Amino acid sequence: MRAGLGAVVLAGTAVLAVYLGAGSPVAATATTWTVRPGGSITAAAAKATLTDTTTGVPLRCSPARMSGTLKTGSGLPGTGVGAIATAAFQCAGPFGWPKLTTRGLPWRLTLVSYDAGTGVSRGTLGHLKFVLMGPACTAVVNGANGTAAGGVVAVRYANATGKLKILPGGGNLHWWHVSGCAGLVGNGDPATLSAAFAVSPPQTITSP
Repeated sequence: MRAGLGAVVLAGTAVLAVYLGAGSPVAATATTWTVRPGGSITAAAAKATLTDTTTGVPLRCSPARMSGTLKTGSGLPGTGVGAIATAAFQCAGPFGWPKLTTRGLPWRLTLVSYDAGTGVSRGTLGHLKFVLMGPACTAVVNGANGTAAGGVVAVRYANATGKLKILPGGGNLHWWHVSGCAGLVGNGDPATLSAAFAVSPPQTITSP
């Protein structure tokens, strides 16, 4: 693995604009939030998929787990309302990749809009970076070709299900520093990450 591979400085405004454009037409931009019970959380997904959208090749991970903290109370700002301290993905792919290593932790959860009719909050998870290593393929997934973790993905949380979904649209992930890989992923190709994490304990997140 080469030292200091990949990363990016967030184009936050552009990412949020794309993300909000994909949201529910009745979702309202929120300025303050209420989170109960907050505190320490764990999150587990039966599967997660990281895809090169140019070639269509997926890297499937099963399972995926995260842990972190949420702020608790009312009148909370959406920016930095939560942080993911640990994230682990068990993956298999066409290159026999042994693992997908997560970087840039803690990842930062920002909430942006809330739909009171459905109890769904939308926002972003930022500061992401992934490094892949295998006998025939090495690569970095990040927001842009820089030196700092700068990946952003769009997320939604539903009170009714207690699930935090990482959405395949509305992010800025790309493949960088690709070596080998038989053309299945390409340097500079857009990447998407999708997963549905069950949060424990389940949270109730509303605005205001």
